[in-house]
Amino acid sequence: MSIQEVQEEIVNDFSAFEEWMDKYEYIIELGKSLPIIDSSEKIDSNLIKGCQSRVWVHTSFEDGKLFFTADSDAIITKGIISLLIKVYNGRTPSEILSSDLSFIDRIGLKENLTPTRTNGLLSMIEQIRTEASKHL
Repeated sequence: MSIQEVQEEIVNDFSAFEEWMDKYEYIIELGKSLPIIDSSEKIDSNLIKGCQSRVWVHTSFEDGKLFFTADSDAIITKGIISLLIKVYNGRTPSEILSSDLSFIDRIGLKENLTPTRTNGLLSMIEQIRTEASKHL
């Protein structure tokens, strides 16, 4: 499945909810379903700078593709990073760097987050793209 197809799937999933409170609950459920990150990966070098809550993203590079695991001490943030992982996991660095992440605007995520959470979202994206650029 392409990055665009995964984004379409996310948009379709969110279209089932009319109210933003229901979408928040869905994001929380996504966060709860994110696989547990190994405690050895909760280190400063994996900590996302610019997030109000603590978010760790561990990256591994195998067979030309990037794989991500993550955790956060805030359940909404954990749900947000799970969306990014769903889109980016198992992708090549060039796929990640050339993607547009249109789903964020299409589901109304940015406009329904607090400014600090929006900054955190942008920091998560920037960190993932930085990791991708290291493996070009």
